[in-house]
Amino acid sequence: METGSVTNRLFSTPVQQLHEYLLVAHPDAAVQEKLVEEKRWFTTQYKETVAVKTRPHITVANFLAKEEMESTIIRWMHRIISNQNRFTVTLDRFSGFKPHTIYLRVQNHVPFQQLAKELKVVDQYVRGYGCPEMHLSNHPHLTIARRLPETVYHRAEADYAQKKFQASFEVSELVLLRREHAFDSCKQVNVFGLRP
Repeated sequence: METGSVTNRLFSTPVQQLHEYLLVAHPDAAVQEKLVEEKRWFTTQYKETVAVKTRPHITVANFLAKEEMESTIIRWMHRIISNQNRFTVTLDRFSGFKPHTIYLRVQNHVPFQQLAKELKVVDQYVRGYGCPEMHLSNHPHLTIARRLPETVYHRAEADYAQKKFQASFEVSELVLLRREHAFDSCKQVNVFGLRP
C-alpha cells in the first residue's frame, strides 16, 4: 500500500507502510467466557479498562510485513499449520512481566515451540524483504492486562499471586490478524485449521 513518497535529487521511491500481523490461538467458548469474566473483574478491581479491550488469545507469532507480501505469507502458513496436529492448552496460575503485564501461564510449551520452529521459514521470507525479524512465542501465555501503570501492576501482582485459575481447551485452528499499528483494532485475515 503506497502511503507517500520520499523524493530528493537522486531518487524517488514509494514509502510502503508495514502492517502488524499476529498469529493467535483463541480459547473455546466456555474458557473464553471464564477469561472475559476475569478481565471484567480486573477492570472493576483496578479501574483499568485495558483488560477488557482485547479478546482473550495466545500469540503464536507477531511480525511486521508489507501488505503485498500477505498472500505468500498465507500460503506458507497454510502449508505449515495444516501439517500440525491439534493440541490441548492448559492455563494455570497467574504471573507477570514486570512492571506492566499480568498473564496466565500455559503449562505445555512444546506445541508452540514446534510451531515456532516450523514458522522460521516465514521469518526468513519476511526478513528477506527488509522487514524486522518475526517474534515467535517461546513463552506462550494468555494476557489478562498489559500496559499497566507500575503502581497498578504491583497491586495486581500481589493479589494475583493468591488467585487460582485452571482451564483447558483444544486448539483446532490458528487465526491470522492484521492491524495498522499497536493501538489499532485487529482485522481477521485468515483462519488455518490444524489436523484432527
